[in-house]
Amino acid sequence: MSTMLNQEIKNIFIHSQKHGWVLEPDAKCLLKLAGIKVPQFAHATTVDDALDFARKNNYPVVAKVVSPETIHKSDVGGVALGITDDGILTETFERFSAIKGFCGMLVEETLSGLELIVGAKVDYQFGPVVLLGIGGTGVEIYRDTALRMAPLRPEDAASMIKGLKAHQLLEGYRGAEPINVAQLTQLLITFSELVMQIEPYIESIDLKPGLCSNLSIYFGC
Repeated sequence: MSTMLNQEIKNIFIHSQKHGWVLEPDAKCLLKLAGIKVPQFAHATTVDDALDFARKNNYPVVAKVVSPETIHKSDVGGVALGITDDGILTETFERFSAIKGFCGMLVEETLSGLELIVGAKVDYQFGPVVLLGIGGTGVEIYRDTALRMAPLRPEDAASMIKGLKAHQLLEGYRGAEPINVAQLTQLLITFSELVMQIEPYIESIDLKPGLCSNLSIYFGC
């Protein structure tokens, strides 16, 4: 990463200090700066902003509330999937605007693929530790994860992928298309480099959901 890029990332954390965490639009910008693919998105502060994005990028879209007082959006009904037209998007914006601390709505393209989670925390003894796991609705039931200390080498990333109990899902189980393992490996390495860079500013960072296909790997926040 260049010095300019490092400063841009630092500026995001400086701006976020007043909240104690990074709002999703800023987090997505941070990931893009680090070279990690995220869905096309817009931070809409008006209904017209939201409609403009959806019309340019095509329905269906996903909407999420942006509020410094709402960390877990789903707990307050702040996530809407599969929005198919202007009317539903307008209604969603109006509903979100009643949520405490509302400062806009994140609107993003709808993607599909196998769900993964990638995250990291700064352990007080070992330093930054990176996690890879199977995502989706069963994530808390199966707890299928792999951990390694950062920074990751290519062989570390490959070992994490192979270390998942459900790694066959990534390789194309029973005729399903395999995901792009090469891109996932590179993403893990890039993410671990980012984590090393921002270690002084974070306690933990999570990328979810990750949507992985045979063509590409995209991560949200």
